Amino acid sequence: MSESSVRPNIRPKTSATTAGPVVRHDHPTPVLGALGLFTVLLGAALPLIDFFIVNVALPTIDHDLAAGPALLELVVAGYGLAYAVLLVLGGRLGDMAGRRRLFLLGIAAFGVTSLACGLAPDAWTLVGARVAQGAAAALMLPQVLATIQAATSGHRRARAMSLYGATAGLSMVAGQILGGVLVAAAPLSSVFGESAGWRSVFLVNVPVAAVGLVLAARSVPETRSERPAPVDVPGTLLLAASLVTLLAPLTEGRAAGWPLWTWVSLALFPFVAAAFYRVERRADRNGLVPLVPPSLLRLDSLRRGLALVVPFSIGFGGFMFVIAVALQQGLRLGPAASGLSMAPMAAAFFAASLAGPRLVRRYGSRVVTAGGIIQAFGVVVLALTVWHDWSGLGMLGLLPGMAIAGLGQGLQLPVLFRIVLSDVPPERAGVGGGVMTTTQQAALALGVATLGSLFLSLTPGSGMRDALIVTLLVQLAAVVLTTLLSLRLPRAVA
Repeated sequence: MSESSVRPNIRPKTSATTAGPVVRHDHPTPVLGALGLFTVLLGAALPLIDFFIVNVALPTIDHDLAAGPALLELVVAGYGLAYAVLLVLGGRLGDMAGRRRLFLLGIAAFGVTSLACGLAPDAWTLVGARVAQGAAAALMLPQVLATIQAATSGHRRARAMSLYGATAGLSMVAGQILGGVLVAAAPLSSVFGESAGWRSVFLVNVPVAAVGLVLAARSVPETRSERPAPVDVPGTLLLAASLVTLLAPLTEGRAAGWPLWTWVSLALFPFVAAAFYRVERRADRNGLVPLVPPSLLRLDSLRRGLALVVPFSIGFGGFMFVIAVALQQGLRLGPAASGLSMAPMAAAFFAASLAGPRLVRRYGSRVVTAGGIIQAFGVVVLALTVWHDWSGLGMLGLLPGMAIAGLGQGLQLPVLFRIVLSDVPPERAGVGGGVMTTTQQAALALGVATLGSLFLSLTPGSGMRDALIVTLLVQLAAVVLTTLLSLRLPRAVA
């Protein structure tokens, strides 16, 4: 039996008044069935969809709430910061209190905070609701990977991890597609008028979260660590300070005119990060369980896998933000056309994700290398397309580059997730999942902050076409780095 288990079964649950089998969540060997897997993957999709769904809604939010550039970036960054800062803590709390319990709490809170976002009367209320929504996502998402690690094994775990990777990648692209369609459709116009479009991108989460809550209560087994560690308060505070001092100034600096606090914050970052590492290393050496155990980073598969997740996510997060702005403000495409331009990328990603497990069994981690080469070719095609026919560019012209890039991404991300967590022991499933998702989320936010700021700063002087080309070339450099690092991955994938 794995070290991550449920509480001992003391007494069988029976019911004399209800027909059919009773769902049990206290079995000593938890098993995640098909419906349970679908449910936790739904929980994994919601936070990632909502990170990107707002990109195509920003112009209408600005128009309706008179938000301005700085507050618009806070709508994106507030969610991402709260999400990234609290992910590892969410994994630790799941290990302690039970992952099913935290998943239920997280998905319920996500639905409530989504409702608050959709009903926000002004920009600052929306920012506050987005921060709370990010915190709810951080409670929910780590439980997904930890439950998969604790309640599956062998071929079922490999399949579940591949599906998780496919879900993560598709959610990031689907968020932008769904956002564009909802903003354009504005189904609640009779209630909210012109603001219905952007409000619907948040309100759509409410019924989905309600369905997920019901399904999770019936189908997700309860798992927890047999030796849960207490919350590492110093580590949690220092990790939060590290991420805030880096991401807040990079996100808000350009829109705010780079005031003094942004430079002070960036100067503090390396010192805070170093303090975090020293505190965690000291706790690890003293036999305690720090928030991010340095000993966990000694796992070769986890360390090398995370080294690829960072440049991949930086490039991807920045690209998705930049392309939404370029298509809507540069080419004057509507929200629906802008979102649907991502459809070829999503379709190709999905196809590659389905083929991935079979290819991995035959070629191992070289699938990641091949995916990087294909993605690089797709980015080059996109850059040449933008350079050659910017003024007449539309959905059809973008299709080849988007499809090729999506195919390459689909061969990389699901496999990387499998590699990162392949050697993490079950009793550390929550911590391992939290470390990976925090790294991914922080890198996505860093990509929006850096590539987004680069694009927006180049646009006034160089024009949107040239700014987009330069940004694509920077993303290409990140893809090349990912491809080269993939050569250092263990050949066999567990």
